[in-house]
Amino acid sequence: MTTSVVAVRKDASFKEMAAMLRSRRISAFPVLDDTGRVIGVVSAGDLLVKEAVQAAGTSLLAALRHVHEDDKAAGVTAADLMTTPAVTIGPDAPVAEAARLMYDRKVKRLPVVSPAGRLLGIISRVDVLAVFGRSDEDIRQEVTRAVLPGIAMEAAHHLDVQVRDGIVTVSGGPLSEPTSRVVVDAVRHVQGVVGVRNRLS
Repeated sequence: MTTSVVAVRKDASFKEMAAMLRSRRISAFPVLDDTGRVIGVVSAGDLLVKEAVQAAGTSLLAALRHVHEDDKAAGVTAADLMTTPAVTIGPDAPVAEAARLMYDRKVKRLPVVSPAGRLLGIISRVDVLAVFGRSDEDIRQEVTRAVLPGIAMEAAHHLDVQVRDGIVTVSGGPLSEPTSRVVVDAVRHVQGVVGVRNRLS
């Protein structure tokens, strides 16, 4: 995650936020209450609603299209414009959970918060995808030293693990069908793994 986060208080003005987005070259920032807790997120899209509604004029079609955005278009502070509640994540959450949240909630970034809700940092899609930059050897070492001994200790030294471009091939055995399934599922959840090829006997 990035710990240097641009955030605003709930009373930040529209013009202040627009200037910050432009000068800091970011597309959104968390909104904090007076105690530093994350209470929402303001994005460039939230600010653009004002311009879009104003540009739509007074036609009936435009009015119907933007009727649900009128309140946001009339907003002048972060509290008026923010999307709330913010979709957040804890500092100890696995990368897979961050990826699932981003995908399910259709967000590009997640504020990282303490158990008390205070801002610690922010994680972006690029941060999540960084796990796939992990080396094949690092992945192989984790699978052979941490994953396999915990599942099939007696058979672990009979298994062969090869990793290429993040794709793990596990072969050898013999293992029971249920154990093979557990092995493949555990390997699939190792950070940086793109896919698993099951060659277990």
